[in-house]
Amino acid sequence: MVSGTILGEYTSAVPAERLWKASFCDGHNLIPKVMPGIISNIDILEGDGAGVGSVKKFNFTDVIKDYSYVKDRVVVMDQENHIVKYSTLEGGVLGVKVKSYSVEVSLTSTSEGGCLSKMKIEYESIGDSLLSEEDANNMQQGIFAMVKAIDAYLVENPTAYA
Repeated sequence: MVSGTILGEYTSAVPAERLWKASFCDGHNLIPKVMPGIISNIDILEGDGAGVGSVKKFNFTDVIKDYSYVKDRVVVMDQENHIVKYSTLEGGVLGVKVKSYSVEVSLTSTSEGGCLSKMKIEYESIGDSLLSEEDANNMQQGIFAMVKAIDAYLVENPTAYA
């Protein structure tokens, strides 16, 4: 077992507050609407879906061949500083590629009026080596795909979550 970290950034023209509300406060409602071919629905199993302790189950469509769902728990929800951290409980790459992993995303306002989204994935591998570059990239891109889909929705709908 080896510990690893994957870092990523994404720049958006959407202000941090709007992207935060849409992605992390109401994402359980919006994500299936903006990614209908990939996520069929998100079940809230515990909590309100956005607060610390909330457990959500992301159910994937048949487009995702390797797994049908991923279940995670919100462990940090800092509304003021726009930081969310969640740990994966089951499903997805858990038990297949990694023993455990958590994801932290922060949104910071930029001088241009948009925001910078930073992501940090911390994981423990199943074997004695880090994830391959391809597996790490797939993990990162899968998570950022949700933020990018919401970002595109907000650009097309400038009054949503304003």
